[in-house]
Amino acid sequence: MTKPFLIFQLRPEDEAADDEFAAFLRKGGLKIGQVRRIRLDQVSLPSDLDLANYAGIIVGGGPGCVSDDPETKPVIEARIEADILSLMPEVTERDIPFLGCCYGIGILGKHLGAEVSKRAHGEAAGTANCSLTENGKSDPMLAEIPEKFDAFVGHKEALQILPEGCEHLVSAPTCPFQMVRYKSNVYATQFHPEADADGFETRINIYKHRGYFAPEDAENLIAMCRAADVHAPEQILRNFVRQYSG
Repeated sequence: MTKPFLIFQLRPEDEAADDEFAAFLRKGGLKIGQVRRIRLDQVSLPSDLDLANYAGIIVGGGPGCVSDDPETKPVIEARIEADILSLMPEVTERDIPFLGCCYGIGILGKHLGAEVSKRAHGEAAGTANCSLTENGKSDPMLAEIPEKFDAFVGHKEALQILPEGCEHLVSAPTCPFQMVRYKSNVYATQFHPEADADGFETRINIYKHRGYFAPEDAENLIAMCRAADVHAPEQILRNFVRQYSG
């Protein structure tokens, strides 16, 4: 590996952020020395950041929504959103390898001018029954992934239409745009490719009062996640690292 991967994290809760970071490393087959971790809840985007110094960019999930009213959006969420959006013109213009997980699909959609809203297709914490589209079946990021698989989801907003210039790669009955690609190297998923049952239990407990589901449903959701067979999505992280390690 000639260049490190750049991992942006957006979660202000240490336990959730650390668990997500460890999952990115573990599922992607990465070591600490092969990544640069930036927690945007703690620091602003570095002014001297040069994306040419990195093999690719991975953006984690977070509690923010790009469709929330700017007038009432928490200051930290507004700053994180502005920081990530400020990178997207260069990412999309130069077709820089990019993998946005959950929040990242909203960022990509907003940047490309597509509707990202809570009008339809929100999914409570749990699993989605995903299927590869015809384009997805031949995409290198979905190599070795079955045509149908379960993935962990939990989001209030979603893409309502496919952004112009994007290929539709993965769908689900509950939310049609589960994974898209812009140009050749810019990917975004609505599901969490890094998540497993332990990690999702952590997030359910942390975010049970953030409007993703009724708090009294938390234990049932945890039981459902523990009973689920979710393994295929992590292959996306391995494929991303393998494809762009150089």
